Amino acid sequence: MKKTALTLVAALVLTPTLVLAKDGGHRDHQTGGIVYTGPVETASITDLLADTSMFTEKHVIVDGYLVRQLKGDKFIFSDGSAEIQVELDDIRLSSPINNETKIRIFGEYEGGNTPEIEVEHIQIM
Repeated sequence: MKKTALTLVAALVLTPTLVLAKDGGHRDHQTGGIVYTGPVETASITDLLADTSMFTEKHVIVDGYLVRQLKGDKFIFSDGSAEIQVELDDIRLSSPINNETKIRIFGEYEGGNTPEIEVEHIQIM
């Protein structure tokens, strides 16, 4: 009886560990484990800036470069056609980037006096 109880307790303790170890620690937690590298529909900064109403909010994907840092987590982003302010609040990358690193930004565009994209995720291209 004791042996059976010990075996059952050991199985209950080890099962979550084995399930979590199944992916080998290679899960991308920001995207739910999916790392997609195929084509996506991106927006141009010029098109976004055509609508600067203070009521404008929409999810966007843009490709380009961080061209300079304004302060803290605020940067200027360019897609080659125009520039926009982006906020990188709580963004963590595994490797450093600079103004020559092409990135894809997933975020929310907000119009207003200073239109900006609040970045939710960055993918290095």
